[in-house]
Amino acid sequence: MKIYDNLAFMKQYIELLRAESLLLRLSTIQLISYFGAWFSNVAIYTLLLAMDVSAEVVAFVAMLHFLSGVFQTPFSGAIIDRYAPKQLMLTLLFIEMASTLALLMIGGVEDLWLLYILIFIKMGAASFYFTAEMSLLPKILKAKDLQLANELHSIIWSLSYTTGMALSGFLVYAFGTDVAFVLDALMFGAAFVLLYMQKIDLVVQKTQESFLSMMQETFSYLKRSPLALHLMILHAFVGLTAFDAVVALMVDQYYASVIATSLALGLLHSSRAVGLVVGPVVLGRFTNNRFLVFIFFAQAFSLLLWAMAMHNFYLSLGASVVVGFFTTTLWSYSYTLLQKNIDEQFYGRIVAYNDMLFLSTAAFTSYGIGFLASHGVSLEVIVLLLGSGFVVGGIYFRWIVKNRDLKEIV
Repeated sequence: MKIYDNLAFMKQYIELLRAESLLLRLSTIQLISYFGAWFSNVAIYTLLLAMDVSAEVVAFVAMLHFLSGVFQTPFSGAIIDRYAPKQLMLTLLFIEMASTLALLMIGGVEDLWLLYILIFIKMGAASFYFTAEMSLLPKILKAKDLQLANELHSIIWSLSYTTGMALSGFLVYAFGTDVAFVLDALMFGAAFVLLYMQKIDLVVQKTQESFLSMMQETFSYLKRSPLALHLMILHAFVGLTAFDAVVALMVDQYYASVIATSLALGLLHSSRAVGLVVGPVVLGRFTNNRFLVFIFFAQAFSLLLWAMAMHNFYLSLGASVVVGFFTTTLWSYSYTLLQKNIDEQFYGRIVAYNDMLFLSTAAFTSYGIGFLASHGVSLEVIVLLLGSGFVVGGIYFRWIVKNRDLKEIV
């Protein structure tokens, strides 16, 4: 592909941000809050490895990053469909800031219980915020712009992931974990101020329905619209990319004698994030329903390469880029398909249940990695098992295309 073509495709993102001032402000808030979040993420795993905890503890912490989003789903979607988005999102940013500052109280193994609680609260608020924002975008953007916005969201996430992980690795190595937690909290504070200054003019439809009746109505809607359920299950396959536990265990088993823990964590995560940023720029302009099947299979192949390169730190860095290359497009396109195939009145609830399935897959993947590793299964075999899941996902999507009325995103 010509470089000019990629630059032209990138221009679409810039033009969209210029045309949609609200999206520009929300994207800026995303960049700041996501960038800060990775400072505490590296610090948390550095703390765990310094405590010399078991593989199951590492995996349990990785699972907690997703599990809180699963438990809140029964009421989060209904809340999003009932209340003004700005006030809700401000509250969630404040909770993220406060719980991040509280991580300063973690001193050793005896404080693991507190670490579990704080991660559960912090990531629950983060998941809630994400669901609220993703329910907001379909209300302000048309179909093709929505796809671009989802890709842009993934690029911002990946860009902040790349720079945040790399810088935090050096920061934790040089100054310790406490500095990372403080900087993370300051980032959330800056995001809070920006959102507070932003005007969001959306009329929230008032309803007298109870949360229970809204939940029942959602299940009835899914029964009437099986395509929505199939697309939710499809998007959940992307949850198999919850590799945090694999990376932490790789560093502990293979690279501890080669490079400092925090540096290895930062470099491995940031290498994968390079692929996450570049992937949608290269693949986004070609992606359609037919092409998505091959992206699923390509993701599986990338994990095969990663498993083969795992013992060598430098080869693993290169393989990590390839692993990330296909993930963003899988996530953004499958999410957009769901958003454009549901009724507007169900945006909040369906997106919330979609996130529940996605986070459930990610939580199960994280814990499964630790369980298998602690029972003697090699990390290479674990990664190959994850890759086989994407083969299943590709076959499943091909079935959806053939048997359901799934239109292209235009």
